[in-house]
Amino acid sequence: MATKMKKEKVAIIGSGLIGRSWAMLFAGVGYQVTIYDIIPDIVSKALVETERELNKLEKEGLLRGALTAAEQFACISGTDNLKAAITGALYVQECVPERLDIKKKLYGEVDGFVGPDTILASSTSTFMPSLFSEDLKHRSQVLVAHPVNPPYYVPLVEIVPAPWTKPEFTAKARELMTEIGQKPVTLSRQIEGFALNRIQYAILNETWRLVSDGILSVKDIDVVMSEGLGMRYAFLGPLETAHLNAEGMLNYCERYSNTIYAVSETMGATPRMEGKVAEQVAKELEEMVPIEKLPERRAWRDACLTKLAQLKKNI
Repeated sequence: MATKMKKEKVAIIGSGLIGRSWAMLFAGVGYQVTIYDIIPDIVSKALVETERELNKLEKEGLLRGALTAAEQFACISGTDNLKAAITGALYVQECVPERLDIKKKLYGEVDGFVGPDTILASSTSTFMPSLFSEDLKHRSQVLVAHPVNPPYYVPLVEIVPAPWTKPEFTAKARELMTEIGQKPVTLSRQIEGFALNRIQYAILNETWRLVSDGILSVKDIDVVMSEGLGMRYAFLGPLETAHLNAEGMLNYCERYSNTIYAVSETMGATPRMEGKVAEQVAKELEEMVPIEKLPERRAWRDACLTKLAQLKKNI
């Protein structure tokens, strides 16, 4: 970790929760961070909220990086001038709403300001980078750096290149993610849903079937994950879990591949998350966590994730 301020500049486009989290992560190792948004008042509020959050984290002993909260906040500034935000930036992290038309318009503007060495990264969880970079002059500099919400507490970042992204930009983005304390994975090529959401969707689809077929309640399904699979998956992935659960992966395949295939064949078509089942799932979830209690529950989740991250770091 850095112990002093850096000269290099990082630009964050969008001042919402994700944008502020990125700003804090880069400031945590001393990068000079500029947060951009379209309205001055929004930028001012984002800076106030960022300072408050940094001070809160420091008070609770949860601040990341080697710099104090005051030193980190001194690295962060704001602007409503897009050209000023990205001029001279080593790295740009875009965090605008998940609408393709908004992203295309923004990247068209950025294309006119950016130099030849700046990495242009999107936080999108929805769109492959080719969808908003194809017509850009600087398209070889564009990639996705998809964080997990909330990124300050969950370190995974998926780095996804477009077909025309130069490998050196992908490699540098991964290097930067590691430097700021995140855990990057690099996809060899773009694919719908990237990796995390494809795996998440497979889990959601099967849990939906189990509720729809009346096999388990919503509460009991969540116990299967939080008190079963999730206990393992906090430290090991499914493939290493399988490797350890037999005498290596080949032995696991010999023992279980036929069973896995046979059970998987019974899972049926991909369900649509709508209609009466959606109403029933929502009803059970709201009994577990009423809508008005969501902010409180999110804060509890973030605290748990922070403690888990600290435990993993210390093991």
